[in-house]
Amino acid sequence: MKKILVAVILFLGVSAAFAQSSAEISVIEVKEYDQKIKKKEVQLVDVRTPEEFKEGHIKGARNIDFFSEDFIEQFQGMEKNEPLYIYCRSGNRSAKASKKLSKAGFKKIIDLEGGYKAWAAEKK
Repeated sequence: MKKILVAVILFLGVSAAFAQSSAEISVIEVKEYDQKIKKKEVQLVDVRTPEEFKEGHIKGARNIDFFSEDFIEQFQGMEKNEPLYIYCRSGNRSAKASKKLSKAGFKKIIDLEGGYKAWAAEKK
């Protein structure tokens, strides 16, 4: 019985340690997002399709299509310890992308609440 209790305690301790080292994923509103991406050079990625990107995007954004086969590979060369700002059309794809990027080692991911639709509505 003691061995089982010790094993459970060790498992919980290791799990907590891994949870603390995972990425911090934040979803923030348009105004705060806008302020943060204007402060300095940032890693800003639009995860919509190229067609959607051509219809309009946030200035300075790089387009990496969430549906592309090499989605994660296209992030090579980006700093995993620096904030990564991402967005999609409405927030669904970017939420999924955030999880994938967290697993790929990105430490701070900031997602635009409501996506480009919310951005465009706010900027009218």
